[in-house]
Amino acid sequence: MDNLEKSTKMSQTLGITRCRGKEFRWGERTYVMGIINLTPDSFSGDGLGGDVATALAQAKRFQEEGADIIDVGGESTRPGATQISADEEVRRVIPVLERLAAEITLPISIDTYKWEVGRRALEAGANMLNDIWGLKQDPRLAELAAEKGMPLILMHNQQGTFYEALIPEVMASLKQSLKLALDRGVAWENLIIDPGIGFGKTLEHNLEILRRLDEFKALGRPILLGTSRKSVIGRVLDLPPQERMEGTAATVAIGITKGADIVRVHDVAQMVHVCRMSDAIVRGKS
Repeated sequence: MDNLEKSTKMSQTLGITRCRGKEFRWGERTYVMGIINLTPDSFSGDGLGGDVATALAQAKRFQEEGADIIDVGGESTRPGATQISADEEVRRVIPVLERLAAEITLPISIDTYKWEVGRRALEAGANMLNDIWGLKQDPRLAELAAEKGMPLILMHNQQGTFYEALIPEVMASLKQSLKLALDRGVAWENLIIDPGIGFGKTLEHNLEILRRLDEFKALGRPILLGTSRKSVIGRVLDLPPQERMEGTAATVAIGITKGADIVRVHDVAQMVHVCRMSDAIVRGKS
């Protein structure tokens, strides 16, 4: 029996993940991750381009509005975006991370798939790694998470949009990512999965994942759902990114009914309300 099988078998509940003095008690409520985008070319129109003062103000506002985690990213992942070097990504994110670590109390996640960026980010004050490639680009990120005892988010992603069986293939890929992390020493309770809405998937694939999100509970780890302002909403409603709040709210509410534990969003205040109302209905948490 390998590490993944042992961990899945031993896990009766999702347990507790600890990060920067906070406890994430999975299943008790939905947690909100606020997005700080330091790219100049964000698909959602909120890219700050490395503006430290504006990023700090936004993070403080998110904290006041009820966010539980701040997620900082320095490279655009929109379709067709130009890949940047690790050096450029570091230049964008490190000054912001240093200020955030000094001036806010929330856990800070770094959205990167590059080992060097992850290493520098943790040194600058990040407390969590968010890898959009689920260790498929650089498994050494797992070693960083293990060494620091920090949570690691593993997202499903692939080149192209062909699947013979969507849900089984996405789940198999996430299971492989979990095994990579466990084999490199990441604690089971520090692992979070993300099915990757909008990454290597068509409109129909994204909608099917939302309908069947509860099936991912079989992997035994909390689920992060990232639908905020994405093209799946734009294509259904025929709206630009800045007008997709109501569509995002619908995906968040339905995602919670299907088992989402964290939602990654741009509009924190509004989505905190959606989560609280949904939790009151779904989890009995008023």
